[in-house]
Amino acid sequence: MHGRLLKADGLLLLTALIWGAAFVAQRMGMEHVGPFTFNGVRFMLGALALQPLIWRMQRTRASEGGASGLDSSRLIRCGLLAGTVLFAGAALQQVGMVYTTAGKAGFITGLYVVMVPLFGLALGQRAGLGTWLGVAAAAVGLYLLSVNEDFSIAFGDVLELIGAVFWAGHVLLIGRLSPGMDATDAVKLASAQFLMCSLLSLGVAAALEPVTLAGISAAAVPILYGGLMSVGVAYTLQVVAQRDANPAHAAIILSLEAVFAALAGYFVLGEVLALRALIGCGLMLAGMLVSQLRP
Repeated sequence: MHGRLLKADGLLLLTALIWGAAFVAQRMGMEHVGPFTFNGVRFMLGALALQPLIWRMQRTRASEGGASGLDSSRLIRCGLLAGTVLFAGAALQQVGMVYTTAGKAGFITGLYVVMVPLFGLALGQRAGLGTWLGVAAAAVGLYLLSVNEDFSIAFGDVLELIGAVFWAGHVLLIGRLSPGMDATDAVKLASAQFLMCSLLSLGVAAALEPVTLAGISAAAVPILYGGLMSVGVAYTLQVVAQRDANPAHAAIILSLEAVFAALAGYFVLGEVLALRALIGCGLMLAGMLVSQLRP
């Protein structure tokens, strides 16, 4: 059992690394295509990447004589709803990265970890001391990271913060939709929401952005990483790992995504954070960890 826990934690750490590095891919991809085009293509790739996994899981369920699973109508309704919220979060994150750095986007997006228990108050869930300490540390950290000496805040940081609200809402929504689903249905729901997010993104891209094969081809490497690795592979790793991982360990390890985003931005894009911003990142990370260690 100890070995399985270590393996699960290792897979979650790899997931956080893949997701953190994806912030760099998202910035690089927008050198050639617009934010909605990038999201549309990468989420379509992510949805397609899950099909072999779904097919294999369905065969395994059938061979073991399992239940038939979620009915198609409910799957479609859940996919439409979750995909719409996912689209909002992903769109705000991607557009925000036009105006801010990969590292800052990663840390501000990570605030959804603290927001989830706060929003849970509206659902009758109690928040403990750790949650309030985490919120306080994250708020001070966000101020140091994003608010300038003249008390202004970058437009991109505002978009990332609003996006974090939708990411938190998405977590709570999935928590309401997924009870009763087995692993196969959960992956089906993921694929359905990715497809919905892709279609909405491509629709907006067609209306607002120049969508060309030349641009998509030039951005092929970042798009492939964002779609196959960040969406397809990382999601699969998360599903596999969280079967054995301690829930608190999982949340804490996945919050390291923000750290990996900052490191990837530094080494790949040459993004350097000032001392004030680094202190802010440290406080935000501490807030995320405290909110999970003492929920």
